Amino acid sequence: MDFESLIDEIPNYQRFFKVDELDQRTDELAKKYPKTVEVQIGGYSRQGHPIKVIKIGHGSRNALLFGCPHPNEPIGAMMLDFLAEKLASDERFRSQFDYTWYLIKVIDPDGTKLNEGWFSNPESIRTYAEHFYRPPGYLQVEWTFPVDYKTLHFHNPLPETKVLMNTIDETKPSFMYSLHNAGFGGVYYYISEEASSLYETYQRIPTLFNVPLSLGEPEVPYAKTLSKAVYKLFPISEEYDYLEKHASVDPAKIIKSGASSDEYASRVANTFSLVCEVPYYYDPRIEDTSESDMSRRQARMIAWEKAKEHYEQMKGPFEHCASFEEAKEFAFYETLKNYIETMPAHLEAERHWIETDPTLERKATVAEVFDNLYVTQFYQSLSLGMLRRLMNGVLKIRNDERLSRLKHDVDEAFEKKMDYLYKNLNYRAIPIKDLVAIQLLAGLYTANHLQSQGGS
Repeated sequence: MDFESLIDEIPNYQRFFKVDELDQRTDELAKKYPKTVEVQIGGYSRQGHPIKVIKIGHGSRNALLFGCPHPNEPIGAMMLDFLAEKLASDERFRSQFDYTWYLIKVIDPDGTKLNEGWFSNPESIRTYAEHFYRPPGYLQVEWTFPVDYKTLHFHNPLPETKVLMNTIDETKPSFMYSLHNAGFGGVYYYISEEASSLYETYQRIPTLFNVPLSLGEPEVPYAKTLSKAVYKLFPISEEYDYLEKHASVDPAKIIKSGASSDEYASRVANTFSLVCEVPYYYDPRIEDTSESDMSRRQARMIAWEKAKEHYEQMKGPFEHCASFEEAKEFAFYETLKNYIETMPAHLEAERHWIETDPTLERKATVAEVFDNLYVTQFYQSLSLGMLRRLMNGVLKIRNDERLSRLKHDVDEAFEKKMDYLYKNLNYRAIPIKDLVAIQLLAGLYTANHLQSQGGS
C-alpha cells in the first residue's frame, strides 16, 4: 500500500499540543464519531490525571500505539492525534487494515506537563534546555516493567506502566509502537525481530523530508545493528551483561529500573515492537560518513572527559540543594539524585570499554565525532537546565546564601554551555509535520507488513 498521499493531510503544526488539549481533542473525536471511537480510562497517573485509551476499529488483530513514554518526547502524541482523526473519519483508510487500534496519546501526563514550557517554542535549543524534564529510569514508564535477571529484581511498576501492562495483557497486540524521539541526531529504528523487507522502507522514509538517518554513534555500545540505522531492541539483560563486564560494582546497583515495554509484550504475546526515533534538530554533520582525522577511541575519550567534568560540575550544587528537605518535593530531585549516585559507575564502565574494545581503533567518521564532541554537550545542557529549575524552586522557599551563590555558578555553567553549542552547531529545527509524517509512515508500513505476513 502507498501511504505517502497522507503527508499532505498532516497539518503544518507550529507548536506541540499540551496534555489537556490532547485530552479535549480525544473527547471531541469520540463525540463526533460515536459509532467508531470508544474512549476508556485505562487508569490514572501518580498525580491523578486520567489516561485515556482510544479504541478504533474491529479487526482480528490488535495494535497498541502509545505516545510520551518519555515525557520530553511529544512528537508521538501529535502523530497519534492525527492518526486517531484519520482512522475515525475515513472508513476507506480504516478498512485497509485488519486491526483494532488502541491509541494512548500521552502515557505519562504528569511528566509531559513539566515539559510544556518549551512546547510553544520548539525550535530553540535554549528554550528546550530551560524547560526540559525527564525522570530517572526507575520512574520512566518505558523502563518500569517487572524483571528478574541475575541480581536485578524489579517489581515496582508505576501506575502509568500498569495501564500499559493491563492493556497488553488484555489485547495481546500483534503490533506495538512505542513513540520516542531524540533531541539532536538523525532518524533510527529499533525492532523486536529481524524484518529485512522493511529496512529499505525505513531508510527511504526520512529522505522524503530531507531528514537524515542517524549514522553516528548508536545509543549504547551493545546495540546490535540489523541494517543502516536499524537496530534490534535489547532486553535489560544486555545492559546488565555490559555493566557486569566493564563495571566493578553489581550492575543492579547502577540500573535500578526494570524491563521495557517490548520485553514485557514479548512475554505475554507474540508482539512485533517498533520504535522510530526522530530528532528535533538537524546539523549536516549528523549524516557525514567521511573519515575524520581522529580515531573513534580518541573521540569517545574526549566525550568521556567532558562527561566526567560535567558530573563534577553538577555534584556539589546538587548535594547542597538536596540537603534541604523541600528539594524532594520537586520532580527534578529524583532525576538528579539518580544521576549523581550512578554516574561514577557508568563512567568507570565506559572508560574500561573505551580502553579495551578493539573496534574503536578505526578512524571515526565525521558523524561519530559530531556525536561525541557536540551532541553529548547538548544533552549535558539538559541536566543543567533541570538543576537550575530545582535550585530556583528551593530558593523560592529557602533564603540560603550559599545556595544562591551555587545557583549563580550553575547559571554561568549553563550560559557557557549554551555559548559553546551556538558557536559550534549549525542546526535547524525540523518541522513538526515532517517528524509526525516519518513516525506515521513507519508505523503504517510496519502494520501493513505484519498484516501481509499473516502474523507478527
